[in-house]
Amino acid sequence: MAHRATQGHTPEATEGGVTDDAACEPAAPVDAPAGRETVSDWNIANALTMGRIALVPFFGWFLVARAGHDDTFRIIAFVLFAVAAITDRIDGDIARKRGLVTDFGKLMDPIADKALTGMAFVGLSLIDVVPWWATVLILAREIAVTALRFVVIRRSHGVMPASRGGKIKTALQALAAGLFVLPLPWVGHALAWAILAGAIVVTVVTGVDYFVQATRLNRRHGGRGTEGSA
Repeated sequence: MAHRATQGHTPEATEGGVTDDAACEPAAPVDAPAGRETVSDWNIANALTMGRIALVPFFGWFLVARAGHDDTFRIIAFVLFAVAAITDRIDGDIARKRGLVTDFGKLMDPIADKALTGMAFVGLSLIDVVPWWATVLILAREIAVTALRFVVIRRSHGVMPASRGGKIKTALQALAAGLFVLPLPWVGHALAWAILAGAIVVTVVTGVDYFVQATRLNRRHGGRGTEGSA
């Protein structure tokens, strides 16, 4: 979901978008222009990202309250989910337009996206709307890719940007989750299932591609910068 289309990324490789799959070229450090200070991590774009993370537990509580049978609580959960999704787009626009690009934002934006969609699918499985196998598959992929991102950072290859496939994956997951959260009739959930099926396919394909590209990146660098890494 967006420091997407943002911080230091091309239109195809954004932060988050939601988010995570690599174009797999390390972001080359850019020296700050003479007379200008380095952008601080303490900025409005990053504050919105952290605010999105702060909304996650509240969203989760309303989703699973009363075993998911209270339509009012489900609608409140959807509103919180939608607000978080909107801030994902806003923080990206602010970061791009105001030049508030930071490595912290590049890293935390996709994590915020994963926290939100992860909570959505876990909650939906707890209230028996989405089967656990789908949730486990999605979470396993997200955890594995996030872990690999940190490995790449430790090996000094830079913060890896998101790919177009990652953006599509995040959008499909969020759309499916949002439809499932709403107390819709069976027709609405049938549409949600169709979207989720597409999301699962893209989730698996982009996850495999991420690992392939990360392996190529590591080979290209010949293991350089790996000494001392755990």
